[in-house]
Amino acid sequence: MENAASILILISGFAHAVVNAILKAGNDKMSRRALIDGFSAIILAPAAFFVPLPTNAWSWLIASVAVHGLYLLSLIRSFEQSDMTVAYPIARGVAPMLAAAGAVAIFNEPISVFVVVGIVSIACGVMCIGVSHKLERSALLWAALTGVCIASYTVIDAQGVRAAPTAFSYIVWTFLMLGGALGTFFALWRGRAFFVSVAGQWKPGLMAGVLSIISYGFALMAFRLGATPRLAALRETSILFGTVIAVIFLKERLTKMRLGGVLAIALGAIVLLAAGL
Repeated sequence: MENAASILILISGFAHAVVNAILKAGNDKMSRRALIDGFSAIILAPAAFFVPLPTNAWSWLIASVAVHGLYLLSLIRSFEQSDMTVAYPIARGVAPMLAAAGAVAIFNEPISVFVVVGIVSIACGVMCIGVSHKLERSALLWAALTGVCIASYTVIDAQGVRAAPTAFSYIVWTFLMLGGALGTFFALWRGRAFFVSVAGQWKPGLMAGVLSIISYGFALMAFRLGATPRLAALRETSILFGTVIAVIFLKERLTKMRLGGVLAIALGAIVLLAAGL
């Protein structure tokens, strides 16, 4: 089960990096985010007739939607004010340490010395990538808030997917509630600008919507199978993929410090994978 969880979380990390690159590449990020969430909900809507209701998990779902709303707002703001190779790593670097601390302290989840070493290595590597570039205070605060939100909804959803009758039940209703509530909210926020942007952004929005299902759906299945601290940190290998995407496709610069951060993340991932064997 731990091996299956590791494979799922690595695939999740890759898909997550692509989704964020698509979001970063858009001119109107809030409208693109609304499209991504809306498409995810539409794609999974028929599945709601074939999966059981997420009994015993409704409170977790509601809490998750609330935290995701703040997360998406802070993520968009951080992307608007800085490079992806800066905002994305800072947000993702804060998250695994906070998620591990919350899972262990609040829900008594197991954690080993090797997992702690892997988490610290990944977090340090991620932060090296992020702080290797000058960052305005407001952008730093938005990125840090994004990380706090990631840690919060990770711990919440790990408990929620375990409380639901099946993983698919929680996954389907997560996307239905996120897409229905947050997609609509961001679309209304943008108003007329949303409908103007739809014409030119619906294709990447649809692609990112499909990848979002893969990204977070696989992550939720993994959290049902394994411990949150190890898997939450292992998902941050998305930074490896995100850095490559940002350098090759978004033409952002790769410095020696960022390269060192990538190596530290890779080392941490190896340790975490070994800890799951």
